[in-house]
Amino acid sequence: MASPSHRRPRGKRRGVLVPAVAVAAAGLLISLVVALAPDDGSDTVRSSAGATSAAGTRPGTPPTETGSAQGTPKAAPSTASPAPEPSATTASARPSHSSSAAPAPRPASGGAPLAGRIRPGTAYGGVATHYDAGDGDGACLYGPSPDLMVAAMNTTDYETSKACGAYVLVRAAGGASVTVRITNECPSPCAPGQLDLSREAFGKLAGLSAGRIPITWSLLSPGTSDTVSIRYKTGSSRHWCAIQAIGHRNPLARLEAGTGSGWRRLTRTEYNHFLSPDGTGCGGTLRLTDIYGEQLTVAGIAVRPDAVQPTRVQFARH
Repeated sequence: MASPSHRRPRGKRRGVLVPAVAVAAAGLLISLVVALAPDDGSDTVRSSAGATSAAGTRPGTPPTETGSAQGTPKAAPSTASPAPEPSATTASARPSHSSSAAPAPRPASGGAPLAGRIRPGTAYGGVATHYDAGDGDGACLYGPSPDLMVAAMNTTDYETSKACGAYVLVRAAGGASVTVRITNECPSPCAPGQLDLSREAFGKLAGLSAGRIPITWSLLSPGTSDTVSIRYKTGSSRHWCAIQAIGHRNPLARLEAGTGSGWRRLTRTEYNHFLSPDGTGCGGTLRLTDIYGEQLTVAGIAVRPDAVQPTRVQFARH
């Protein structure tokens, strides 16, 4: 290209020649554009848009987010609701992690630091027999119940009533299954791993004439809309009391009574009550802990022997 000094006209002749050359060059350029232009109108539109974008990007000026490929990931967030992640729709499994909820701290799923012989996530082998459960009551002293899907746990796994209230899934060798709640103890000759099912529950697995069948069973943490209830045993007062928790979703590990200086752990009896022989905590605040370590605190439960008094709390599902 000629330098700027060569573009300046230096006489009349060059003044006429320069416009003529310019006109000829412009005509040639137009001819080339027409000859090379594609016939597809859509391609013409894309080419035109590209030319505009290139022209709008000046040296030293950063490209806009909509005018460059680098700007695309930096676009403003969409106002549409994002698709939920799998954990959001998983109930379950796991408590909500919402900051508005304030559940008691719990170990990770599957951990049960306070469990005894019966642990979650473990399948136990044994045999199933059956008995006449009558009104559903038994050694756990829960009282009569219209739900006869119950079972008696062998003494070893009963573990001084620690199995009381546990929900257990029982499977027969043929694939049939039934869920039962432990409400009774099966003494010797019941062996470790053995469950003595109500006739109604046994009938879900095999005919009663079978008498004795091989099974596997495992602990459950079922869904329920019920809350925990508290009941004081007959003869309880502010000077001596035996306290029972009813309707807990998970097996109960501890029951403690509030004192002026903290909590006192009460002794568990074989008849599924927690004993306060000197009256400590009778009619006061109680703290319940399940095998997963979750704690529930209840207050305002008066000493009313044999009365089932509901609370507003329940252990979380695992």
